[in-house]
Amino acid sequence: METTDTPTTTAPPPLRWSGLGTRVLSGVVMAAVTLWALWQGGWVFILMVTAAALQMIREWDGLTAKDSKAFKILGVFYVAVPAASLVWLRQLHVANHPAAGAEVVLYVLFVVWATDIGAYFAGRRIGGKKLAPRISPNKTWAGLIGGMVSASIVGGICAVFTPYPPSWVAGMDLGILLAVISQVGDLFESWLKRRIGAKDSSTLIPGHGGLLDRVDGLVFALPVFALFLSLSGLTP
Repeated sequence: METTDTPTTTAPPPLRWSGLGTRVLSGVVMAAVTLWALWQGGWVFILMVTAAALQMIREWDGLTAKDSKAFKILGVFYVAVPAASLVWLRQLHVANHPAAGAEVVLYVLFVVWATDIGAYFAGRRIGGKKLAPRISPNKTWAGLIGGMVSASIVGGICAVFTPYPPSWVAGMDLGILLAVISQVGDLFESWLKRRIGAKDSSTLIPGHGGLLDRVDGLVFALPVFALFLSLSGLTP
């Protein structure tokens, strides 16, 4: 008797890098707009920060629609504190650093962006043990470490060209700290979404979701960086 092998089908492997192109394109556009406004400074920068803050409040209201008024009011501080920190940093003036304000903002932006990029690629490429599976199932310890390494390298490089941090070693150390803090911010926003079963805070940005999804790390990192800078004696 002849037998024929029944063809078997296997599920295709997960698309590890699915959506990367859209994510990169959106990220480049957002970065370009942000850097342009940062370089312009003045009312242009304040207008951009204000517009971003209003959108963030809108997304916070959506994520906390069923929460108490007190928790909803928390969103004002959640948005206003980092927004005020960003404007405050941009106003910095330092002798021999005519663009000091823009430089220190670039430091914290580049460090947080490096954290996100390093965490994304290390997490996707290495995988491994989950960082906080009940809050954000996709985040791994490998991603956190990758983000810290990237932030440390970028922080050390940026510190060479900025008035603060004072040295490349301090820049690397502060980069690591800000990487951890920004990841805490990321987890906090993930927790907000997970409570209501939402994937993103909105659909504003293709490949990223909402503005809160994109700046959740900065929300936590900016006030901490501003605090460290103020303690150093550098003020606008």
